Formats: sequence, structure tokens, C-alpha cells
Amino acid sequence: MTQAVKKYSELGLLKNGFATQWHVVGALIIRELHTRFGRDNIGFLWVMLEPSLLTLGVSALHAAEGPFMHIGMPTGSFLVSGYTFFCLFRSVVNRSGGAIEANRSLLYHRIVTIFDILLSRAVLEAASTVLAVIFLSLIMQAFDYGFLPQRPLLMIWGLVLLTWISFALSMILAAYSEKSSTVERLAHPMMYLSMPLSGAFSIQQMMPDPFRWYLSWFPTTEIFEYIREGQFDFYESDYTYPAYVLGWCLVLTYIGLISIRNVRKDIHLG
Repeated sequence: MTQAVKKYSELGLLKNGFATQWHVVGALIIRELHTRFGRDNIGFLWVMLEPSLLTLGVSALHAAEGPFMHIGMPTGSFLVSGYTFFCLFRSVVNRSGGAIEANRSLLYHRIVTIFDILLSRAVLEAASTVLAVIFLSLIMQAFDYGFLPQRPLLMIWGLVLLTWISFALSMILAAYSEKSSTVERLAHPMMYLSMPLSGAFSIQQMMPDPFRWYLSWFPTTEIFEYIREGQFDFYESDYTYPAYVLGWCLVLTYIGLISIRNVRKDIHLG
């Protein structure tokens, strides 16, 4: 009887802990929206338009060159399933550099952690990507330049993996940027250099060897294969290995958690 009561109380504490942290993350998301977009002009709509405008710009460049097809993939849908999601990856990682410094005052509250700050930013970017994909797909479909995702659940799976690995990298970058400003400065050019290697603008099925083998070492290439399978119901990739991607996510998450725990000791709030 005592063991049953003890187990119930521990379970209750765990539920209360998750509920509390969920409210903290929600409050941090609202704060981030106010900080980044405010209430002027179109306000929170920028959360969707920011990645949309970037994708439309890239689409316009390709439209000027004329239509191109990737094994039956319309140009618009190909870019939406590639560049729009790469904007998520780039934003989560790049914005993590100054995350601790920008939110240092919040760390006065013991209930707020570096993990919560970075998680709220990752969730916000993921939500903005979903809205941007829907908005852009409707525009592309209206102009016969693309269509809505045909297997949305598979695309969401790719989105979850991309958000996860981006969040894990953001923890590592945030921790080391706090120790050295050089890390933060190098992160931005490195993200642009990683663009052709990420898989956002390529398809593993069409890559010749040995380049396909080289690119397959980057976990994002397989994540983008899931996203493309979600966008196009006729596309089935032979180069997706869930265990490999999940292994990367778990290892990077572990390194990120250790990194932010270590750097938290060196943060002076006074």
C-alpha cells in the first residue's frame, strides 16, 4: 500500500513538472513572438511570411530560368519541400548563438532554463514552417506551379526529425558561443556552406556515386528524403535509414544537454 501511494505521488510530481515546463515554454514562445515581430504592421503574420518570402524569391529565380522537373516533381513543390525546410534548420541553429545573452535576465527565475529558451525557439520555427508550407503550397497550386503535400504525415515525420536535430545542434552552439564569440561568428557562414550538402536541393535517387555515398553521411540528406516522400506520393526513396538519423539526433541531444549544463555554471546573473 505504501509503495502504491509513493509511486502515485512520484507520477503526480512528474505530471506536474511536465505541465509546469509546458506553460514555461508556451510563455517563452509568446515572448519570442513579441520580441521578434511586435504588434506593429502585420505583427505575428511575419512568423509565416518570413520563410515564405525567402522561398518565393528562390522560386522566382528558377522561374526566370524556365521550368525544370525532378523526376516529375514540379519546381514550386520541390523548392517548398527543400528551401522552406532548410530555413527552419538555418534559423534554429543561427539564432541559438546569442540566445543565452539575449535571455540572460530570464535565468534569474529558477523555473526557466537554457533548455526551455532554446526549445521554445525551435517549436516556434517549426510552427512557422508548417504555416509557410501550407501558404506557399496553396499559392503554387493556384498558379499550377506545385501542389499541397500528398502524404502530410510523412512530411510531418521529416519535420519532427529536422526540428529535433536542429534543436540538438542549437544547444551545442549556444553553449560554446557563450564561451567564445568566434563560434557564433563562424556558425553563419558554415550554415550557408552546408546548404548544398544538406539535401535541400538534391535527391538521393538521382545522385551519381560516389557523391551519393558522400552525401549520405549527412543526416539531413535522409531527413529531406522523408520530406520529399511526404510532398510527392509517387516518390519512394531507397536511401532512408531511420536508425541512422535517430542515432544522430540522440547523440547530438546528449552532447547538447551536457554542454548547456556545463555552461550554466559559468553564467553570472549579477
